[in-house]
Amino acid sequence: MNMTPENHQLIEDLSIANRILYLEGVVDGFGHISARDAQDTTRFWIAKSMAPALVTPSDILQCDLEGVVHDPQNRTCYVERFIHSEIYRARPDVQAIVHSHSMSVIPFGVTSQRLRPICHMSGFLGSHTPIYEIRQTIGETSDLLITSQALGRSLAQSLGAHTVALMRGHGSVAVGVSIAQVVYRAIYTELNAKLQLESMKIGNIEFLTDGEAQATAVMNDQHLKRPWELWKQKALQLPQLL
Repeated sequence: MNMTPENHQLIEDLSIANRILYLEGVVDGFGHISARDAQDTTRFWIAKSMAPALVTPSDILQCDLEGVVHDPQNRTCYVERFIHSEIYRARPDVQAIVHSHSMSVIPFGVTSQRLRPICHMSGFLGSHTPIYEIRQTIGETSDLLITSQALGRSLAQSLGAHTVALMRGHGSVAVGVSIAQVVYRAIYTELNAKLQLESMKIGNIEFLTDGEAQATAVMNDQHLKRPWELWKQKALQLPQLL
């Protein structure tokens, strides 16, 4: 394995990110986050198959863009690692990926209501959040999981150049140029969904315009360190809470 200082830091941040996502209600016993290797763009880091809240740096292993696990301990990785491998293959700009089943997001993948940015913190969603329909690739008898390169490739195609894609009846995937950015996006995708569901009970929603969404996304990206440090400090206390 390529254990440069940059990768050591990446693995530490990835471990903390797993716990952050648990504390912020994005993942529970399921879900995963990965980060592209700091030196080798054809590899990425991800935890072995386990609950995110329990991940430590020693639990993180390496995979390649074929979804092959490279681990001297021969540990088992998530069956949906192909979500990560195929998005990294399709999107050279992407450096980190989150897959989750966050509950407030699910309704927007199975109804005619579309997830759109409702506040300045979620402008990264843009005017359109695509929905991945697995039936178009594998028919109507699948378990909805992305367990092959072909399914990962079709999900990556649905994601396209977007920051987030919903997965009908399954969850969502968020991408970013860093661990801090993708964690931010995963958290605020869930929060935006909650706000949108509540606002729909009151009346018609005034969503952000395309220009507002773009401007707020650029602004918030300049301040990612602020929430990241807060979430990180909370996560470092997590062992005391379990």
